[in-house]
Formats: sequence, structure tokens, C-alpha cells
Amino acid sequence: MIMIIELFFAFIATVGFGIIINIPHRALIVAGSIGTITWFIYWALIHLAFGIALTNLVASVAIGILSDIAARRMKMPMLIFNIPSLVPLVPGGQAYQMIRNFALGNTAQGVLFLTEVIEITGSIAIGFLIAELLNKLWKKLMLKRFPSRM
Repeated sequence: MIMIIELFFAFIATVGFGIIINIPHRALIVAGSIGTITWFIYWALIHLAFGIALTNLVASVAIGILSDIAARRMKMPMLIFNIPSLVPLVPGGQAYQMIRNFALGNTAQGVLFLTEVIEITGSIAIGFLIAELLNKLWKKLMLKRFPSRM
């Protein structure tokens, strides 16, 4: 039951952020679906104890690949799907705890949260790079295999 609630709110957060940054209305449901799917991937890997870095890496690779597919199918820029779908993965809670602990003088705890924030954001960035590499590799393979389709 908790998983369903989390998936619902991942969809709402993605669509809500898409509305805030003014993406086209026809892309909102697709972006929300990508955010929900990748949150499920993140949730499943976290519960399988894969670690926070690997789960964010895999989820951001999934965002990149799904966003590329959606962008080609809907003939829209990939960023329209990338940015809102990323919202459920953003380490806002950890960043808040980091600032809170530094403000309260708990430097050791603040540094712990700081390293977690850096780990998550680095994993997300590397995941997007890997997704872009995989997308380009896929396009090259398809171009070699079916030159008339591309």
C-alpha cells in the first residue's frame, strides 16, 4: 500500500513540477509516467539494498533512456521529459538535513548529509551521461542496421 502511495505522489510531483516549469500539456502525462516508472526502479533497488548511489544511477539512466524514447515519439526536446522526471530523485530531504545540522552546530552530522547529497547528485549526473552514451550507441546501431529508417 505504501508503494502505491509513493508512486502516486511521484507522479503528482513530476506533473506538478512540469506545470511549474511550463512544459507542453500533452507532455505532462508522459513525463509523469517516466517519473513514476523511475521512482519504482529506485524504490525497488533501495529495498533490495543496492545502496543510494547505485539506485540513483540506475534510475537516472532509466530517465535518460525513457526521455529519449518519449522525445522521439512525441517530436519534442528531451529536456521536456528529463527535468520533471528527475524531481522525485532530487535529494531535497538530505540537503535540508545538511543545512539544519550545520545551523544547529552538528558539524559531523552535517558533513554526513553533505557527502550523501554529493553522492546522489553525482550519481544522477553520471547516470544522465551513461544514458546519453547508450542512446547515441543505439542510434548508431540502428543506422547501420536500417539505414533507410533514420
